[in-house]
Amino acid sequence: MNINLPDSNGFFGEYGGSFIPAELKKVLDEVRNTYEKLKNDESFISELDELNHTYSGRPSPVYHAKRLSEAAGGAEIYLKREDLNHTGAHKINHALGEVLLAKRMGKKKVIAETGAGQHGVALATAASLLGLECDIYMGQIDVMKEAPNVKRMKMLGARVISVSSGTRSLKDAVDEAFKAYLNDPVNQIYCIGSVVGPAPFPEMVRDFQSIIGREAKEQMKNKTGRNPDAVVACVGGGSNAMGIFNAFLDDEDVALYGVEPAGKGLDTPYHAASMEKGRKGIIHGFKCYVLMDEKENILPVYSIASGLDYPGVGPQHCYLRDIKRVVYESATDREAVTAFYALSRMEGIIPALESSHAVAYAVKLARKLGKGKNILVNLSGRGDKDIDFVLEHYPLRDYEPKEKVTEYDEFMSHIMEKEHQ
Repeated sequence: MNINLPDSNGFFGEYGGSFIPAELKKVLDEVRNTYEKLKNDESFISELDELNHTYSGRPSPVYHAKRLSEAAGGAEIYLKREDLNHTGAHKINHALGEVLLAKRMGKKKVIAETGAGQHGVALATAASLLGLECDIYMGQIDVMKEAPNVKRMKMLGARVISVSSGTRSLKDAVDEAFKAYLNDPVNQIYCIGSVVGPAPFPEMVRDFQSIIGREAKEQMKNKTGRNPDAVVACVGGGSNAMGIFNAFLDDEDVALYGVEPAGKGLDTPYHAASMEKGRKGIIHGFKCYVLMDEKENILPVYSIASGLDYPGVGPQHCYLRDIKRVVYESATDREAVTAFYALSRMEGIIPALESSHAVAYAVKLARKLGKGKNILVNLSGRGDKDIDFVLEHYPLRDYEPKEKVTEYDEFMSHIMEKEHQ
């Protein structure tokens, strides 16, 4: 298949592009032209590689989750441990690249949106490292929900702007960040936190994140002697998923699965499954599948995972869905929390709620594929930021049987029992 996308206009098939005001297009053309030069510039590549290895701690390892695999029954589950990166998630991969780009362009400030706070923390970290100012826009709901990450951003010197308009979540944070960018596109640059937005951001963020897949492909071959049979990653905007999928797109022997947030159920308004329930439309300057009504008003979205509650999705994901190269599934809040507790108890790894969606689906898939197969899950972040929220709203007592848990089914059956009481 053609992985040399986007085209010269920033399109992945019919998705993507740059539907923005003329004054902003001129600014983003400068960003794109600079990136096109720097991505082949030896000094830029060398500086980024050095930071990836000595600052972020790359390569992140691939870990065989033996107890989770045994409990699931079926295929073996492997985890690409992006949670072990400096700042605790995959976001540092593109944050370092974007801030290095900003510095090469002579910018004084970086601005961004954040949902779960991981992109905000990563960008604040990179800005602190490279000596730039940093403003982070965050929905008021997420500010309260992800308090540990808000404190980290402030500790790192960033200014956190709480957004109280609209649904007070990620979409509104993006709106406000774009407005701020338009006020002064000369001295600052908008560093988008996913493979979304107008060109060149979907391409640029994907490229910076593709280090995940390149590492994982080699690591899996070293561990198992072959490619994984399936690769699974959660999808909100879709940066961690594109980062790991990109290395396997031409490998017909590898099935790729993106997992969206089904929230409280796809038959309710409380989800953020753009692929499953969305329509083709334009949001934040690009075309993709969008959750909107018949009048093309953007619908409010919901997920237990703040980093996934976005009403659109990366344009390359939309293209890959249409050509059937990637299958897009979903996991509910309950399934994600089950996976959150299961991985914590069975492997001693506390995952981010975003990543927990991928783990939840991987368990189902392991049973479907059966013995002798391997599944690689992109564990995109750690769950330190989510612990207080989960324990308050999804108490451990509701998820843990009195007897010692040895099977994944025990988590599930106990939850279902509680839900129907």
